[in-house]
Amino acid sequence: MRHSLGQRLRSATVGVLALTTMWAPAGSAAAAPAAPPAPEAADLAFAQRYAALQHGGIVRAANTAISCRTDQARSCPDVQAGGAGVNGGFDMFYVDGDRDPNTYNSSRAEVRLPAGSRVTYARLYWGGNLRVGEQKPPEDNGRVLIAEPGGEYKELLADTVVGHRVTDSADAFQASADVTRLVRDSGPGYYTVAQVNVAAGRSAAGAWGGWTLVVAYENPAEPLRHLALWDGFAPLRSRAAELRMRGLRFPAGAGGSVGLVAYDGDRGTSGDSLTVTTGGPAADSFRLSDPTNPPGDILNSTISGPGESSPARVPAYANTLGYDSDVLDLAGRLPHAGDEASFRLTSERDAAWAGVLFAAVDARR
Repeated sequence: MRHSLGQRLRSATVGVLALTTMWAPAGSAAAAPAAPPAPEAADLAFAQRYAALQHGGIVRAANTAISCRTDQARSCPDVQAGGAGVNGGFDMFYVDGDRDPNTYNSSRAEVRLPAGSRVTYARLYWGGNLRVGEQKPPEDNGRVLIAEPGGEYKELLADTVVGHRVTDSADAFQASADVTRLVRDSGPGYYTVAQVNVAAGRSAAGAWGGWTLVVAYENPAEPLRHLALWDGFAPLRSRAAELRMRGLRFPAGAGGSVGLVAYDGDRGTSGDSLTVTTGGPAADSFRLSDPTNPPGDILNSTISGPGESSPARVPAYANTLGYDSDVLDLAGRLPHAGDEASFRLTSERDAAWAGVLFAAVDARR
């Protein structure tokens, strides 16, 4: 074991984001209340975390925490640029771009909000594999460091049960915390997340890990939309993650988007899909896809989205080797008006975990 977050925090200067979701700048950690570690469970049933009917939408920022070693595999740069490759085929090591000697992994991504927007909810999700060539301590699952645009690192503690499942080949987890106040006060820009508890090395299962910041916003210039965010921690090979938006009255031709976060999806392994089914006088069912995400390989190690849904990130690897955070467009997929929609994420061959689903769908007035 090496580089535990607890060890690093003893030498780092950080503030604290406590379980109450209050936040403090660097240097004020002594004034923040101590928080017990979040409890853990091997399975977390998907449940709705946030829902709203408002003019606005949902954006997200995301990045990976680990990638292949460019100094040990000639194919690594090509894979990072989008070439074929899976995490189990490489010796994996931490992504660390903040030039801070007190962190061993860090990455940035942009929260892009339309002008005039007000943040109504924001939540950070992080997760990874604790056992590859090394074994990371699960005690560090429920905390990371986060820095807002232009700010210093603060310790962020999980404020809900952490999903943590140990299998014969992996030691997987996902944690999350409410960061609404931080994002509302800090606004758009680059957010940096460091010290995601992921293990480096090489194994058949491979290393993976990353983070996603989901932000719901209100904006009077945008259409009235149904917004919903669900989270859980479910191994997809044994079952599907299926969620239903009830009371969802949407017009024919409604626009919108659906997003997901999943772990250990391998590019080129078919059999995983995201299906949307609508209810109403004319029910429709279809598998979502786009040029980056094939309909039968939706969990293909990408951080993607249409247009403004895919803001800048550093580093911007096109193949994230086991981490998916995708937004898919619903335009043209809702030809008939309806009053209900369900979203079903499945994986028949990948030993993947589902962590987050979210949706923004135009509402019928």
